[in-house]
Amino acid sequence: MPISALPSPYGIGTLGKAAYDFADFLHAAGQGYWQLLPMGPTSYGDSPYQSFSTYAGNPYYIDLDMLIKDGLLTRKDLAGIDWGSNERYVDYAKIYESRFAVLAKAKARGWQRDSAEVAQFVEENKRWLPDYALFMACKRHFGMKAWTEWEDEDIRLRKNRAVLEEYRLKLREDVEFFIYIQYLFYKQWNQLKAYIHSLDIRIIGDLPIYVALDSADVWAEPEWFQLDSRNVPTEVSGVPPDYFSEDGQLWGNPLYRWDTMQEDGFGWWIRRVDGAGKLFDVIRIDHFRGLESYWSVPYGETTAKNGRWVKGPGMRFVNAVMGWFPELEFIAEDLGYPTPEVAQLLRDSKLPGMKVLVFAFDSRDSSSYLPHVYGENCICYTGTHDNAPIALWRKEAAKADIKFATEYLGLNEAEGFNWGMIRGGMSSVAKLFVAQMQDYLELGEGHRMNTPGIASGNWQWRMCKGEASKKLARRIKAAATLYGRV
Repeated sequence: MPISALPSPYGIGTLGKAAYDFADFLHAAGQGYWQLLPMGPTSYGDSPYQSFSTYAGNPYYIDLDMLIKDGLLTRKDLAGIDWGSNERYVDYAKIYESRFAVLAKAKARGWQRDSAEVAQFVEENKRWLPDYALFMACKRHFGMKAWTEWEDEDIRLRKNRAVLEEYRLKLREDVEFFIYIQYLFYKQWNQLKAYIHSLDIRIIGDLPIYVALDSADVWAEPEWFQLDSRNVPTEVSGVPPDYFSEDGQLWGNPLYRWDTMQEDGFGWWIRRVDGAGKLFDVIRIDHFRGLESYWSVPYGETTAKNGRWVKGPGMRFVNAVMGWFPELEFIAEDLGYPTPEVAQLLRDSKLPGMKVLVFAFDSRDSSSYLPHVYGENCICYTGTHDNAPIALWRKEAAKADIKFATEYLGLNEAEGFNWGMIRGGMSSVAKLFVAQMQDYLELGEGHRMNTPGIASGNWQWRMCKGEASKKLARRIKAAATLYGRV
């Protein structure tokens, strides 16, 4: 259940009352974990997997009612703003048009007032925050163009410290603004996280394997990426043709210089995981198979078809990163192309992999996703943000697949198709069972979070107010109790 999908006012889910209410709902439902999507500031396409920073929080998630309570905004500041008319879907264009102007008013009132706390926040985050704030200020200065298109080559290529300080001074107001909204995000997040923990609920977060080309991460530290002397990518990320797309998926993220990273002891990654650990208790490593071998596509290709597999860092990376963070838990997103080498890496890492129920019932092939073949060291999902919710899958899947699922799980009309699938996962030996909120709500067409390979219309779904009801919490808790998962 992403933060963006909460039924908060002002057009998108936030870290305010709706988040606390959802935590209460999970507690009443006997749940021990809440899994989120990445929470970084989104860019073109609104994807949380294409963020301006791997460390920063999304300014849209800052709760405006909490800012009013804190004396940083007034009701008048929000009067007449159109945040979007459909409570079921986020209208990112309207939010982009208005949100930053509102947050600027909060900064104007709070920058001096909160100066001591802000200074401490900057000191605690000095490895990434000054670069991020300057990056965003420069993006504004250059009309929100990608940094690779900035007209001034000196700042684009970060020629020297003097250039950075010149722009930091020239764009001081915007630099301060982007620092302050990160301060607000983390202040609200830390309060919410403490509340979630008080309910004995842990937070699972997603760590995308790649960062966006148009990000402070690549601009500030290009030496870790496969870029040429002009900081233009030479090879980019993607996946070959698969279940989701016959052209594959051309993600377009710059690939890592894994040899250089290894020589440095994977320090860039250690810092990155440390940042994620400030947000989450459990980290899902997205595209884990890319650590064994990754799909490398020449820069400039229009599809992912003409890529090639290149060996990744494997257990050298896993041992280095996991060794630094004994207090964190990790999940390996090992979906897609389950080669013997990927399976061996998963076994060697001892991390739990993922089992997706809607993948289990392909009638043409016996499947490792069928519950009776699970080992305990895995996480069972009804589906992920990239899958159709159960009710939509039932409509779109082959009749033979639906027949197989019905027979395998003993589905019946009295129980309902969704709840029969949920039972199949709940009753498995998997150490943890996770369902999309849409599946508990039995929502189908129009309620998908993301369709891979489709560039627009994603990441918009929201839960409506009242859907996370006491009645639903009781039903979820009853199922979790029956299968020993409370």
